[in-house]
Amino acid sequence: MAENVGFKPNEATFDEGLERIQRVIAELSLDTRRIVTSRDPKVLQARKPLETKAVPSGFRKWQLPIHLDGPSLAFFTIAEPNAVAPEHSHEEGDGIRIITSGSINYNGQELSDGDWMFVPKGERYSFTVGPNGAHMFYCYRCCCAAAG
Repeated sequence: MAENVGFKPNEATFDEGLERIQRVIAELSLDTRRIVTSRDPKVLQARKPLETKAVPSGFRKWQLPIHLDGPSLAFFTIAEPNAVAPEHSHEEGDGIRIITSGSINYNGQELSDGDWMFVPKGERYSFTVGPNGAHMFYCYRCCCAAAG
């Protein structure tokens, strides 16, 4: 497994992440004025161009082709068993991380299916993925949308 040296989650600004979403939505003619799901064909096509490269070893992450009325960016991450997210912070805003399956260990606590964590702007943190891996959804007002 590659080392996590140089992990920099803040390689793009919030505005760059929003522009990226808008560009992919336009390129795919994805109508986000209606309900869309993760199984819609155009949403599936959006996954590759919205993939994020600024992740530590053992993680895959992509931006969702949506944004909420207020400024926000949403992501889904699949993490391999025992992967480590080294200490980092998100400098442009607060975030919420929801564990949808598997688990992570944060500050001596195991967070699993349905658990969540709120991460205030600028707060440094790290976590380790549990032995069965983890799937996580999170929404940030930050610059976690580094272009691929």
